[in-house]
Amino acid sequence: MATFNNMDLNLLRVFQAIADERSLTQAGNRLHLSQPAVSYALGRLRLIFDDPLFIRTREGMQPTPTAVELAKPIGRALQAVQDALRYAERFDPASSTRVFRASMTDVAEMVFLPPVCEKLNELAPSTRLHVEQVAPTQIEEALRTGRLDFAIGNLPALKPLTHYELLFRESYVCMTRKRKGLPRGEQISLDDFLAMSHVLVQSAESSHHQVENSFRTLGIHRKIGLDIPHFSVLPRILARSDLTATLPLRIAKLFQSDGHGQFMLYRLPVDIPAVDVTLHWHQDFDSDPGNSWLRQLIVDLLQQYGRSS
Repeated sequence: MATFNNMDLNLLRVFQAIADERSLTQAGNRLHLSQPAVSYALGRLRLIFDDPLFIRTREGMQPTPTAVELAKPIGRALQAVQDALRYAERFDPASSTRVFRASMTDVAEMVFLPPVCEKLNELAPSTRLHVEQVAPTQIEEALRTGRLDFAIGNLPALKPLTHYELLFRESYVCMTRKRKGLPRGEQISLDDFLAMSHVLVQSAESSHHQVENSFRTLGIHRKIGLDIPHFSVLPRILARSDLTATLPLRIAKLFQSDGHGQFMLYRLPVDIPAVDVTLHWHQDFDSDPGNSWLRQLIVDLLQQYGRSS
């Protein structure tokens, strides 16, 4: 029977890696271990907990009910060890090799990542930034357990659960390819807006859903010519069609700049509330030196970016 005094904490790292990756090979790659070494560690874990823990299936290594129950306390234990080690070392951005983890939507990646990466390359060249899109319902737990350091976006449901900082408020515009017959001026009329064929972007960005909900609340029903899952392909579509899209002002300006001014931008014909773009982190990491340093860098950089856009 395992006790705290004779337990090898490296086995718990193997457990967490398999739980996250659902693959012995990927778990080994993450821990820099061979697959036989991971298999041996899993065998020891099975003896300790008297349970198979992970069962090989066509979908990968699936956790047993016992493994599901163990995942949270083991995750908390490993995070506590990591936190203790962080406090034992001084964070020096110039020499740190720390991996920071953040969740961003496709919009945030396109607009925010370039200036953030430029600054990190200048001030902390050996750090690594790992970016992924985490479902909004899972972000709080990911921040709390240390799987994520930050989340950036319009995330109103997180405000009561995390610490956060307002980066800027975002407005929306409509954009279409420049061509003859378009309305003049900076604002499009409702009749002209409804006469156009629109692209509906099914983005995970909650602010975009908020805008779509506002249209429905106001009784505005657009003619949808195309549905797409994200914004990244949008400028190529608009450049080759007469379609129109409603999108955040900052990303519209980015597309306009990259497209050498080939698009028309209009203020929307109805008032849509501006949305908050916020940076979120968990209170347990408020005093973590590395988290605090990168948090302040992002806040300073993006608040300045918001004022200048």
